[in-house]
Amino acid sequence: MPAAPALDALQARFPALADLQATDLAARFARGDVVDAEGRPWAAAATVGPGDELWFHRELRDEEVPHVELSILHHDEHLLVLDKPHDMATMPRGAHVLSSALVRLRRATGISALVPLHRLDRRTAGVLAFGIRPEERAAYQQLFARGEVAKVYEARVRPRHVLREGDVLLDHLLKRQGELRTQVLAGEPNAETRVGEVVQETGGTVGVTLHPLTGRTHQLRVQLSSRGAPILGDDLYGPADPAPGPDGPDGPDGPDGPDGSGLPALPDGPHLPLQLLARSLAFRDPVTGTEHFFESGRTLRGPTPGQDQL
Repeated sequence: MPAAPALDALQARFPALADLQATDLAARFARGDVVDAEGRPWAAAATVGPGDELWFHRELRDEEVPHVELSILHHDEHLLVLDKPHDMATMPRGAHVLSSALVRLRRATGISALVPLHRLDRRTAGVLAFGIRPEERAAYQQLFARGEVAKVYEARVRPRHVLREGDVLLDHLLKRQGELRTQVLAGEPNAETRVGEVVQETGGTVGVTLHPLTGRTHQLRVQLSSRGAPILGDDLYGPADPAPGPDGPDGPDGPDGPDGSGLPALPDGPHLPLQLLARSLAFRDPVTGTEHFFESGRTLRGPTPGQDQL
């Protein structure tokens, strides 16, 4: 980067700083918000060049943070386990900073070192574990990386093709940086999920228990959708943009029904939360040796009478 006035250099590097909703950058320089590595204010007109460091805090947009009662499943000196509701981000990101599970819990507990040991999509509810002590964090996170945590999920789907207990879903999944959707590509499988109990609900929907053995981004959502069984309420992989199944993009029934699924419209409406729940986590504690089993108290919205196991 050639030498340039600090204000011009920052605006060229970070165009969002010129957003009309952001505080005027010249005003931020004037009040000393932009500093060098030693914390000394940097003048807007002062020249910066290669190797110079400018420090400033990212401004947060106004964010509505509705009150939510946090359901804590477990809390000791090593772990905190949350029963996360739908539509709460795990980590602060984008428009979900103060309302994220991490920021809420740090504020509620005063534990600034709290860090999630794994992640759940914002739209997924259920069991979410956090580590408390920085020196123990790696031991817990490696359990997830090595596949030594037994994870059970529940989902409600509208299948175009039969899902059977005992099915093993194997795919090569790729999520490219900057893209919202995970893709299913040809190649050596890097994502594995085993299908557990499958229950026929009234109205053409199916409840399914899932046992993921890997933890790829959106793994369950894209694996089910690519097999013609999108999870209800899924705005990324749902029936509005169905993935082709073995019988073509419209499935064996053709583009019937309001969403092309061949099934009548659901009574739940367009604001149905993603019908995916992290039901439980089980593992041997690498620090204490305790056998842990944490189970969500939440349920997915769906009919209960007249269910039949498939």
